[in-house]
Amino acid sequence: MTGVTGMTGMTGRDVAGTFLRWTFLRSVFHRGYVLVSGLYFVITAHLSAWQLLVLGTVLSVTLLASDIPTGVWSDAVSRKWPLVAGHAFLAAGMIMTGLVTTFPLLVATQVLWGIGWGFSSGADVAWITDELGQPRRIARVLTARARWDSIGSAAGMAAFGALGWAAGLAAATVASGVGIALVGVFVAARFAEDNFTPAAGPRWGASLVILRRGVALARGDHEILLMFAATTLINAASMVNLLFPKQLIDRGFPGDPVLWYTALGILSFVLGAAALRLVEARIDGPGVARRAYVFACLTGVAGLIVLACAPDALVGSVGVLLAQGVAFTVTRAVSVIWVNQRTSSDVRATVHSFLSQAECAGEIASGIPLAGLAAIAGIPAALFASAAITASAGAAVARRRSSRRPDAGRATIRAIGD
Repeated sequence: MTGVTGMTGMTGRDVAGTFLRWTFLRSVFHRGYVLVSGLYFVITAHLSAWQLLVLGTVLSVTLLASDIPTGVWSDAVSRKWPLVAGHAFLAAGMIMTGLVTTFPLLVATQVLWGIGWGFSSGADVAWITDELGQPRRIARVLTARARWDSIGSAAGMAAFGALGWAAGLAAATVASGVGIALVGVFVAARFAEDNFTPAAGPRWGASLVILRRGVALARGDHEILLMFAATTLINAASMVNLLFPKQLIDRGFPGDPVLWYTALGILSFVLGAAALRLVEARIDGPGVARRAYVFACLTGVAGLIVLACAPDALVGSVGVLLAQGVAFTVTRAVSVIWVNQRTSSDVRATVHSFLSQAECAGEIASGIPLAGLAAIAGIPAALFASAAITASAGAAVARRRSSRRPDAGRATIRAIGD
């Protein structure tokens, strides 16, 4: 807890505390944006179910195109500055969202937002793993990070739900972007980079070596490949969360939908934080990650079925709590920990960018089909399809036995570029 991690004398507690504070702050503004922009798309911009899923697909395509280059840059040049750049792109996309209502311009906002997440993807986990310098603590810190992400998300939904109700959805959306820009300033000022050494040699050549090493590590580890496959399926299923507000509004939200959906979102993230607190206390135990992942998938299946069959918004809200609050929250946290434990420092951000690529691949593969299914057969049909995909992810993880990280694979990785 008090080991020195860098030449500045910053302790593991200081690094972890800074990381968790940043996680909380970013989640406040990010989740506030997701809430108010989701309602803004439906209530102010009047987007259809098909257009909502197209927005999600555009975001995923942008991430797919930007993840690997930005991940390699994080391993070759810096972990801190890609995060700063990511906040700038996120802020630009979020602010622009609140200023436009036409569909093509809203698509452009999602491109900016996607580039921002591409810069951040993997760099945050790589930064805390290196700067903490305590491998035995990192799984707990990453679980705590997911928990504080849920707490920040609940706080953000409360704050921006109230702001959206009082000042309007457009103003609240712009405010969330301004907040993310300020969080980027926090990263620039507070994130030290004492334990990172930039790659030697010309940047282009070093980047190619890092990319080849990352590919070799991922291909040589069956557990990482399993998590990539499961992540692809889970994110394919999670695309239907864009339809949750519309499904609940169709089922008859009583009163103001902004207030009701805000309250539901807060409950969802409180439930997610509680679930992650249980995982955090046991994450170092043998087989805990696998069991947590499978249980979360089963919970998600139940939640999606409940939402699809709900006779009213109250019953549908229970389904949202199970799917969004538990399933999609816990599986994301466990997948990051699972991959991080089996990744070496020199390619950490790159391999995490592969995980993000798996997320994007699932979202892209399912976005248009789910949009078409929702348009032709209705939103409940899309929810049933999502439940089946979630069940497939849980079954894949349940069937596979754990294995040790192969030493031969690590030797191959060390040989590349030597």
